[in-house]
Amino acid sequence: MAITEQAVLDRLRTIGAPGGGDIVGKGLVQGVFITGSKVFFSLAVTGGNAAAMEPVRAAAATAVSALEGVEKVTATLTAETRAAAQPAPARPAQPARPQPPAKAGIPGIRHIIAVASGKGGVGKSTTAVNIALGLAAEGLSVGVLDADIYGPSVPRLLGIRGKPELLEGKRLKPMEAFGLKVMSMGFLVDEEAPMIWRGPMVVSALTQMLREVAWGALDVLVVDMPPGTGDIALTMAQQVPLTGAVIVSTPQDLALIDARKGINMFRKVEVPVLGLVENMSFFVCPDCGGRHDIFGHGGAREEARRIGADFLGEVPLHMVIRTSSDDGAPVVATDPGGPQAAAYRAAAAQVAARLASADGRGTGPSIVFE
Repeated sequence: MAITEQAVLDRLRTIGAPGGGDIVGKGLVQGVFITGSKVFFSLAVTGGNAAAMEPVRAAAATAVSALEGVEKVTATLTAETRAAAQPAPARPAQPARPQPPAKAGIPGIRHIIAVASGKGGVGKSTTAVNIALGLAAEGLSVGVLDADIYGPSVPRLLGIRGKPELLEGKRLKPMEAFGLKVMSMGFLVDEEAPMIWRGPMVVSALTQMLREVAWGALDVLVVDMPPGTGDIALTMAQQVPLTGAVIVSTPQDLALIDARKGINMFRKVEVPVLGLVENMSFFVCPDCGGRHDIFGHGGAREEARRIGADFLGEVPLHMVIRTSSDDGAPVVATDPGGPQAAAYRAAAAQVAARLASADGRGTGPSIVFE
């Protein structure tokens, strides 16, 4: 029996709200997202009453879990920032600013998220692929767009060879691997061929790969961005309705300086930062078992705290991750229960919860996990 949104809302109406009434009638239910046997929803926190709402959240999760067919429930608390909750001070009337044109969505794609970094060499593409696989493990239908035109690595990471089929209407059929739909410039040119293209040509190619591919119905399209804040990154941020961005950085200051540039770019174009991942966070010696913080430790966590973003987790520097990536067998797909996959899957679960929240609010609020 299929789970319906109405059935979830009917069950949530049995949960009382602080101050009287039920949580649905009081408008506290901000989003319900159902995929297969999994249900995501969020409850609004107002006036700093997070402590009072936590038992309500737990009771709501338990009630929905009792529905026939439900195997997993993720319930979150969402909160507006204090600045958003308070009325803005009166200001003199200003001439109306021209509004930017609306960003055209991709038919059939519910959410588009960018996985970005301020510089190359921090493991962004490996992180993007494994987070995509983690989202698929959460029951979402997922695609991956390799937007790094100059250095496409997703075909190697997913072990995909060959060229995409050309369908009617001159649309490309995406390649597939491990349940993901995938498109990359790496399918269209030789792996060792240099892409000696100027900015406009690169942007045109990216637009074609994004909008002239038969993606079908997807819950999430994960875009592996090129490093930095150049033409491609700016085009994606300005012209594509991104639900949010995940920033990947190593712990040391040099990487974090560049990561801040990417964060600031997304914020300037009003794209929410879904969180930061600290890659190569630490190394555990296979011989002595000792832990070594080769690139330092905790820099991305501190940066997330500083800017008020979620910290999505620490990914260790481990040979298994490197060899599995080189072999086209990413760890989340080939060893999903292993310790190396755990960090990616935990990050993906947090992103999935943020996407569920965005379905109800259209923004990226702070959340409390079940």
